[in-house]
Amino acid sequence: MSARSVPARGQGPPTKRITSVGSVRSASPATAELEKPSRLHTPKSQPKNGNTVFDIQAFLARPGLGRKILNLKKNETAFVQGDPADAIFFVQRGQLRITVTSANGKEATIGLVAAGEFLGEDCMISAHPVRLATGTAMTECSLLRISKTAMVSELHQEPELSGMFVSFLLARNARIQADLVDQLFNSSEKRLARILLLLAQFGKESKPETVVPKISQEVLAEMIGTTRSRVSFFMNRFRKLGFVEYNGEIRVHNSLLNIFLQE
Repeated sequence: MSARSVPARGQGPPTKRITSVGSVRSASPATAELEKPSRLHTPKSQPKNGNTVFDIQAFLARPGLGRKILNLKKNETAFVQGDPADAIFFVQRGQLRITVTSANGKEATIGLVAAGEFLGEDCMISAHPVRLATGTAMTECSLLRISKTAMVSELHQEPELSGMFVSFLLARNARIQADLVDQLFNSSEKRLARILLLLAQFGKESKPETVVPKISQEVLAEMIGTTRSRVSFFMNRFRKLGFVEYNGEIRVHNSLLNIFLQE
């Protein structure tokens, strides 16, 4: 019997695995390749036999029991390091960055979160009672705040939501590994190119040239682990080569991928 003829287990439709935004995977120990990201698609479930079926789109789009909409202006925080870890967030609109601060006040950016992703998910998988990082809006954002209790309940009751959340966690883990490879093996120039492409959400089905949320060269230097003067040097070089445009805002061209093709 062929693999195609094996009957599927269960009576309901199979759970769809949903991929999150793209990540960078290492093609070789010293080179990371930028993949095109895909959005978290949340197809609306259809009622079966007249019964009400869980609707992921409605759950993640509207407030309800244990859920409320949180609107943030640029530079406002969703949560701060040391806050109680009692809720998870779903980003409906905008971009945020995740930072950690050391005991002596040194800050480091450890991640970027875009629309269609979860934020603060560590509260679901860690017994630690407080936040270990800070989530700050890079643009105006709209978030759905879901209490930990409500999210745990829904994950236990709704396999479709559980499958989506597990897929997100796996994609986030792959992204963290790619970040480590990038930091260990790639030059600061390639790291800057990668961050710009990620900030521009490269690969999204929209215009081929996308605008990066306004961000200072100091923050970019912090994110890639170099100095501001090096970032300025590379940005000027990217502009001369036609990879980016910037005059108050940064517009990233797809040609910036050429940096990854260089040996």
